[in-house]
Amino acid sequence: MSQHILTAVAWPYANGPRHIGHVSGFGVPSDVFSRYQRMAGNKVLMVSGTDEHGTPIQVQADKEGVTARELADRYNRVIVEDLQALGLSYDLFTRTTTANHYAVAQEIFKGLHANGYIFPKTTMGAISPSTGRTLPDRYIEGTCPICGYDGARGDQCDNCGNQLDPIQLINPVSRINGETPIFVETEHFMLDLPAFAEVLGSWLQSKQGDWRPNVLKFSLNLLGDLQPRAISRDLDWGVPIPLEGWNDQANKRLYVWFDAVIGYLSASIEWARRSGDPDAWRQWWQNPEARGYYFMGKDNIVFHAEIWPAMLLGYNGQGSRGGSPGSLGALNLPSEVVSSEFLTMEGRKFSSSRQVVIYVRDFLARYDADALRYYIAVAGPENQDTDFTWSEFVNRNNGELVAAWGNLVNRSISMAAKNFGVIPEAGDLTDADRALLARSRAAFPKVGAELARSRFKNAATEAFDVVREANRYLAEQEPWKIKDDPERVKSILHVALQVVDDVKTLLTPFLPTSSNKIYAMLGGTGVWSGMPEVREVDEENRTYPIITGSYEGAARWEHSPLKAGLPLAPPARLFAKLDPKVVDEELARLEG
Repeated sequence: MSQHILTAVAWPYANGPRHIGHVSGFGVPSDVFSRYQRMAGNKVLMVSGTDEHGTPIQVQADKEGVTARELADRYNRVIVEDLQALGLSYDLFTRTTTANHYAVAQEIFKGLHANGYIFPKTTMGAISPSTGRTLPDRYIEGTCPICGYDGARGDQCDNCGNQLDPIQLINPVSRINGETPIFVETEHFMLDLPAFAEVLGSWLQSKQGDWRPNVLKFSLNLLGDLQPRAISRDLDWGVPIPLEGWNDQANKRLYVWFDAVIGYLSASIEWARRSGDPDAWRQWWQNPEARGYYFMGKDNIVFHAEIWPAMLLGYNGQGSRGGSPGSLGALNLPSEVVSSEFLTMEGRKFSSSRQVVIYVRDFLARYDADALRYYIAVAGPENQDTDFTWSEFVNRNNGELVAAWGNLVNRSISMAAKNFGVIPEAGDLTDADRALLARSRAAFPKVGAELARSRFKNAATEAFDVVREANRYLAEQEPWKIKDDPERVKSILHVALQVVDDVKTLLTPFLPTSSNKIYAMLGGTGVWSGMPEVREVDEENRTYPIITGSYEGAARWEHSPLKAGLPLAPPARLFAKLDPKVVDEELARLEG
């Protein structure tokens, strides 16, 4: 039975281009998952956009001598183009600087406030001595007062997982310029997280066995120290606070983390409006049978496994103070928070400022999108920190994509096209034929089960096991040596092409571009797996790009018998073999 599946993808920050470490956490895993779910017959809504508010945007704008909006406009377009080029199949990739997003973020605030889960409080805010601007919590680092870790941030310590305030840090400094911040009194609104401790605990406990262990353990550990958390900031760039006496204050805005997580909902509502059915979003947010999967890096677990669920519970009136749902109605909590670990590069942490980085755009200018997608799937930071190395990238590209999968496709189609011009009909099958076909069919439930649980490495490994068995089958059968039995050659090549077709389907979530090519080579017509497109929209007196697309196509998660007699197109190159010198060249760029 078809399910409604929400794929909620972390919002990339629009203060610069995204690098491959970013897309290994939020981008490629969410797209592999969504493509599989669509092929399995489910109704997927994949949404995200650029996160464009907050001090980091203003800081970068100051560096570049432009306004915050000009900066956000520029990098929104860069990020949109890069993610589309990577083949990420968003139903809507939008931005947080839209009137729709402002309205939805303000509605969630008002619902929480009406139910008593938001209250004003005088706090000590961190200010930059040189600019007078508020410093966001994450832009302050120091020593954790609880565990002594030297790299704790102003909002939490990644070492012990405890929630912090900047003023608690020992020897706090600004990450922007190394200054010691000044702390001054200021009034802000607070989200009463302790009011959700009991219901959050019960909800998290119900996820035992379903969530990745690292995510659940981290989230449960945080429950013991929940503190009220500021949701407003002294800043003029962001969503205005929708309360009388506050909404006309030019320097008071909703905290960027608060409005950003609401983006999953606002993007869904925007998508529904653009689809022509303004209430369509409710099938993913209010249908009790719908499932919601949130994809991000591990530094965002606290926001998606605790704070966003608390906000939803409070809006629904389900915290310790009760209450009633706001005007949007009761909203679904996440079904799973799918967090990846960190990707490093050649043993070093990604850092744009230190040039330890390769941006998505630069990568795709030199290498295939499918090659990067495959590397992230099989060697990325799915459940542990992982190091990207150029030598492993080249080895996997040449050894697995080119020599194993590309070779199987090329020689199977080439031999059949040269000898018969069409997909040949199989005659009597041998035990070896039947064994390979059975192995190929059996992979569908195995790979599908792994993809449904976001176990991408296991899924890709299982699919490539079929590739290796098919190559071994051809090597043993040697159809190129058979001169006096054309019927046997037909059977061998039919079996090989059937397995190529099966594996093309199994690998479509990982390798959509090359799978579309194989579909056409095997006589397929129309669209196999839809690809995203960039569309320009005009709203609020400005033009900007969104990612959207129609992902309906022939792709289905099932074995489909090949039709003999379909014309075969000459095989096209699927993957480029890389010269081993690439490793030295890229390492030189990294050092240069």
